Amino acid sequence: MTQQEKILPLSLFIDLVRSGPIPLYFQVAQKIEGAIMKGELPAGSRLENEVALGDRLGLSRPTVRRAIQELVDKGLLVRRRGIGTQVVHGQVTRGVELTSLFEDLTRSGKVPSTKMLEIREVKADAKMSEILSVAIGSPILHVKRLRLADNVPVSILENWLPADFVDLDQDDMIEHGLYQLLRSRGVNIRVAKQKIGARKSTTVESDLLEIDKNSALLTMDRTAYDNSGRAVEFGHHCYRPDLYSFEVTLVEK
Repeated sequence: MTQQEKILPLSLFIDLVRSGPIPLYFQVAQKIEGAIMKGELPAGSRLENEVALGDRLGLSRPTVRRAIQELVDKGLLVRRRGIGTQVVHGQVTRGVELTSLFEDLTRSGKVPSTKMLEIREVKADAKMSEILSVAIGSPILHVKRLRLADNVPVSILENWLPADFVDLDQDDMIEHGLYQLLRSRGVNIRVAKQKIGARKSTTVESDLLEIDKNSALLTMDRTAYDNSGRAVEFGHHCYRPDLYSFEVTLVEK
């Protein structure tokens, strides 16, 4: 048993109704959710495995697994490959607005951290030439980062920026959000074109995000423009849907 692993007390489940109309999996999920909300299961706590919990409660593994899945779907628990099931603070919901993931996580009460995967000057190919309105072959900055929330991987962020920003410091990129750094240079980001989608994870993405191979991912492509209409960055980001979602407000015209 690791230091963070939590054995749920049997007293938590003492009043389970095993022959009533409410499914057992739902009752178990409610009990665990209550313990999370009361702080009895703090963020980062690792639960015992489904077989062990089922044996102690006298419940089948499918019942316990479905209860756990209910809380995974709510964003209260997360399954991490090679680690087990852990408590998280809840899913981050991102409004479609001009903020960075770093800012969204901080605003949600989470502690963001970053692992730099790549940062280097490259030559603009035809796609980046068109998106950033630069000549083919001109220098641009390519940055690839893994963003974590409370030490749990949430997203892989890949960005391309014009030549003005090829000198962005790696340490600054780790410590701060990209938009924060751009604003510190006097860039006034006014508008962005954004596309949200979904696809399956690659092997590399699965390893970085600690999820199963071919798991579903949310994706976002965004081109941000300053107040002169110049493209200042293009990003392709992918997110774990169990930890992250987008929220859009629709207004009837």
